[in-house]
Amino acid sequence: MLQSLSINNYALIDELNIKFNQGFSIITGETGAGKSILLGAISLILGQRADTSILKNKDNKCIIEGVFDISEYSLHDFFDNNDLDFEKFTIIRREINPNGKSRAFINDTPANISILKELGSKLVDIHSQHQNLILNDTLFQLFVVDIMAQHKDLLNEYKNDFKEYKKLNNELNNLIEKSEKEKQDLDYLQFQYNQLEEANLIADEQEDLENDLETLTHSEEIKTNLSKAFHLLSGEGETSISQINEVKSSLSLLNKFFSKSIDLSQRIDSVLIELNDISNEIEIISNDVEYNPDKITNIKERLDLIYSLQQKHRVSTINELIEIKSNLENQINEISSFDSEIDELTVKLKNKYDNLVKKANKISSQRKKVIPEIEEKIIELLQSLGMPNAKFKILQDKTEQLSLNGLETVTFLFSANKKVEMQSISKVASGGELSRLMLSIKSIISKSIALPTIIFDEIDIGVAGEIADKMGNIMLNMSKNMQVVSITHLPQIASKGQNHYTVYKDDYNDTTTTNIKLLDDDERVVEIAKMLSGESVTNAAFENAKDLLRFNS
Repeated sequence: MLQSLSINNYALIDELNIKFNQGFSIITGETGAGKSILLGAISLILGQRADTSILKNKDNKCIIEGVFDISEYSLHDFFDNNDLDFEKFTIIRREINPNGKSRAFINDTPANISILKELGSKLVDIHSQHQNLILNDTLFQLFVVDIMAQHKDLLNEYKNDFKEYKKLNNELNNLIEKSEKEKQDLDYLQFQYNQLEEANLIADEQEDLENDLETLTHSEEIKTNLSKAFHLLSGEGETSISQINEVKSSLSLLNKFFSKSIDLSQRIDSVLIELNDISNEIEIISNDVEYNPDKITNIKERLDLIYSLQQKHRVSTINELIEIKSNLENQINEISSFDSEIDELTVKLKNKYDNLVKKANKISSQRKKVIPEIEEKIIELLQSLGMPNAKFKILQDKTEQLSLNGLETVTFLFSANKKVEMQSISKVASGGELSRLMLSIKSIISKSIALPTIIFDEIDIGVAGEIADKMGNIMLNMSKNMQVVSITHLPQIASKGQNHYTVYKDDYNDTTTTNIKLLDDDERVVEIAKMLSGESVTNAAFENAKDLLRFNS
């Protein structure tokens, strides 16, 4: 419940502090005194947007602070999910600076407007005149039925499943679309893959082929020079090896008496061994080198294939071609697997759909079960509010497709008079009738919905006398389960309040300010007497006011 409200520098308010109590509270005041200003200030701490036009003093900031007792409402999860400190007495503060910037705080923790609005919806329901229009909203009508059916957990479970179903359905549609698109490219991908597969590419073979081609192309030149090198080393006649052998012989003659020649001889031996190896290897290599035009042709064809594939795929190495082949294979496998994925997802979607239909049918059944009770209670309340011929019916129409709310829509039909066919509310209800109908609906759902505070802003528009008295009784009865505040111009309703506040204006030093005060018993008699007779209060009005208060005490 709302425990207190503090307002600074808002519209016509300099500074205002007010405490609220449990039960049924009344707020009265002359037209233009500032009741709507008070309501606007409350709306700001509930998340309504604001601008600098609401600043009374344009040089100072506006601060509005409300204290709420939330101990009996299950809001711990909300505070945990939004990283807020849970306090039994929660303080919501809103600040609007002269530069237009707005800040909000929940228990001194900064909060954005969306969080403030979400929390506000759990704390206060402001029923203004324009809210009667939501009676025409089919979603609101369905909301009323669902509250009375008391299947919140089932409905939330269904809605979560429905969102998953829609997500799964989108996933399936995207997969089908992707499959159809990529299957159009499958032949081309397969052709590219087959080309690379048939090429039977081997990593690093390009370098070997290019080297072999270079060798074969210059085979005669290579063979001639190798042969010449071999004959210079170890051929017939005067050769390098034969001359070095003579050097070895000369040094050997000195070994007996010249020790330094021994080392030189050993080194000559090493040179001879290396030269003989070189000579032998030259001979072997020379024998292996031969001009082979067929082999040259084969190598060129192989390299032409490799170069062509590299140019086609815009790469420069065989390894890159092998990687492209692997990627193509993966794409082809993925496209080929689409059908099985689609089949699997289709089965999953059908199971989800069947489960949703079962839950939707259960929800429909529970709605159908509670609708007669709602109709009966609404008609009973409307008749007590001076509409003896009122008729009210809720149509439950099955839809062809599942929606977020199940498998049906509901429509409220209403008629206030005899021999007038029931129609949708927007076509047949006057302003006063809408007010009474909305009050009746709020009355029956107030016991089923956990709402700490409800504020009725002149819900009594268009009614008077005995009807106003009955409306007051309904709001008083609602206040047994919740905090109810009614802003009213009618003495019949005002006299039923357990707490009575009046909003008034003060003119001081060329400045007009709005204030509010809690009335004591004597002041309350005067206020209700004014409501009965106007500013010039008669003795009869005083007595009438006393009688009203005495009767409703």
